[in-house]
Amino acid sequence: MATIPAAAESTGQDFRPLIHSLSKAEMAAVMSSLGEPPYRAKQVWEWLYIKLATEWMAMSNLPLGLRERLEDDFSICPAAIAARSAETSGTEKLLVRMRDGECVEEVLIPAPDRKTVCISSQVGCRFRCAFCASGQAGFRRNLETGEIVAQVLLAARIWAGRPSHVVFMGIGEPLDNYDNVLKAIRIINDQNGIGIGARKITISTSGIIPAMERLAGEGIQVELSVSLHAPTQELRSRLMPVGRLYPLDQLISACRSYFEKTKRLITFEYVLIRNINDQPTHAKMLCRLLGDFPCRVNLLLLSPVPEFKAESSSQDAARMFVKTLAKASINATLRTPRGLSVNAACGQLRSSHADNAASAS
Repeated sequence: MATIPAAAESTGQDFRPLIHSLSKAEMAAVMSSLGEPPYRAKQVWEWLYIKLATEWMAMSNLPLGLRERLEDDFSICPAAIAARSAETSGTEKLLVRMRDGECVEEVLIPAPDRKTVCISSQVGCRFRCAFCASGQAGFRRNLETGEIVAQVLLAARIWAGRPSHVVFMGIGEPLDNYDNVLKAIRIINDQNGIGIGARKITISTSGIIPAMERLAGEGIQVELSVSLHAPTQELRSRLMPVGRLYPLDQLISACRSYFEKTKRLITFEYVLIRNINDQPTHAKMLCRLLGDFPCRVNLLLLSPVPEFKAESSSQDAARMFVKTLAKASINATLRTPRGLSVNAACGQLRSSHADNAASAS
């Protein structure tokens, strides 16, 4: 079984580039620059992504001199587990510490037919949705490609096998860290490595329209999930400040264009908040907003966040919402929350080291 790195307190910055940030082509270029034959790149790739090596010296089919050179030039430990907490359902939250001491959280969600890992893309978030804990401490920095990939590898080591699904629904706005996220997805998707299919990878966005337009042209069949949470511009802007930058009518138009170009259904996420966005009038307005193009709607009950003084919708209101959307022929599902007992449900993840350390103790 592969070793699971445990984090120690950072004692100094490691300035070596992360080997997990390299694409396959970049890996081949490194080997060429070292005068190594092309197959060495394949060997290193397999050690990293199939055998899940965490030490250069473990790569026994590489010459010792090459291992020593790689150890001098590249870090093989982009992130490590600082704390773990689990609930009886099997859902587990990891506090993941990066080399500079910054922390994010990821969530492992096992089910009978799948193993999903929910990963972060940034330390903090710029967009500060009212009901989400992730941006409450502000934005710190983007995660590097290797730090994103590392979260998937940590899950693979814990499960002794690769996850079946990856969702970018942790801390941060994935499309605000576009280049690193897309590069990480291509590494995660590589069939000679981790090998998670593109259709089993979901990017969740608050609606960054220019990045959505760019993603539509990438030619990669990932799933796209758009956080909507309100059927009107005024209400959405109140709950999600990003709505002031990218108005609702423009966002829906961009979603239609995305579907037309990619032929991939968009899933809209909608958190039900008691007496704020869960009334019959809201459901009917949502039907009018979404009823003229194919899509899915995931309805979620609000997860408690101390900074947001509101309550989750009742089960009756949630059922009414599903029924109203179904009558309009909109595919709607009320998702069962996972991870509530360990503050790992949607909207509850945080990047603050102090907050995380307190919650883990």
